[in-house]
Amino acid sequence: MLSERDRELIAAASEAIKRRYRYDWQEVGAALRTRDGRIYTGVNLDAYLGRMAVCAEGVALGRAVTDVGETGIETIVAVRHPDPEEPDQEIAVVSPCGSCRELIWDYDRNARVIVPSADGPVVAGIRELLPNKYSRERTL
Repeated sequence: MLSERDRELIAAASEAIKRRYRYDWQEVGAALRTRDGRIYTGVNLDAYLGRMAVCAEGVALGRAVTDVGETGIETIVAVRHPDPEEPDQEIAVVSPCGSCRELIWDYDRNARVIVPSADGPVVAGIRELLPNKYSRERTL
């Protein structure tokens, strides 16, 4: 069950993409809460050259690191704005891609991640979402 703080984070990510949605360019918004309680948002940066695209989670994390330095990620969420031709026009929670899971872990291996489920959004630990992560360390 989501807490009020979790719902607040989903609302912040949704508001970010509502403000900056651009068809085929900005379709995903993210919000994270640092361990000191600050909320940072970001939207994805698409590019003609696909490998140059930047995910919304990375943009939000970059804003947090730039603003206050590394304080850890308490919780993070990404949401997707539907394209105009889609029948369902609700903004929905989406799972982080594999690269974002790696990035989230690298900045806080105890981060909480809000992800979709059949019963609506739920919270999972990044360790659940990225088992057996590659590391130079022998144990994680």
